Amino acid sequence: MNMSKTALVGIIVLIAGAGVVAAQLAKSDTRDSAVETSSATATPSPSATPTASLAAGETPAAIPGSYVDYKSDILATTTGTRILFFHAPWCPQCRKLESDIKASTIPNDVTIIKVDYDSNQDLKKKYGVTLQTTLVKVDANGELVEKFVAYDDPSFTKVQAELL
Repeated sequence: MNMSKTALVGIIVLIAGAGVVAAQLAKSDTRDSAVETSSATATPSPSATPTASLAAGETPAAIPGSYVDYKSDILATTTGTRILFFHAPWCPQCRKLESDIKASTIPNDVTIIKVDYDSNQDLKKKYGVTLQTTLVKVDANGELVEKFVAYDDPSFTKVQAELL
């Protein structure tokens, strides 16, 4: 009887441990699928609060004046000026520019879309992106309007001067 209780406790501990591992895996960054499957998360500029004016069913990605993650339908659901920011988490200049974007006031008619540099090969090819910190201004159809590499001066002020 004592052995079966020990076995039962061992099984319970094993199942609980597997649940913890599964929960941690679900939280971890899976770069290949997270870009396509996650919903866009908006980081509005400090002076703008676009989520307050959301209509029923509208996503934050459709609100200009924000900084959002890329997903496949983002260009179709975004209005105003669209800028793709090819960002790599391992790149210090990308992190600096992202920090500056988040600390700045993004104009209400602009949406900056963070594209993972490492996992979006098709977009890099389409827009001729060969260096992280590249920002690409696109039109409503997703066609290139102009491009700027902010590697040497990763600041939102410089992005504004070059693309807005």
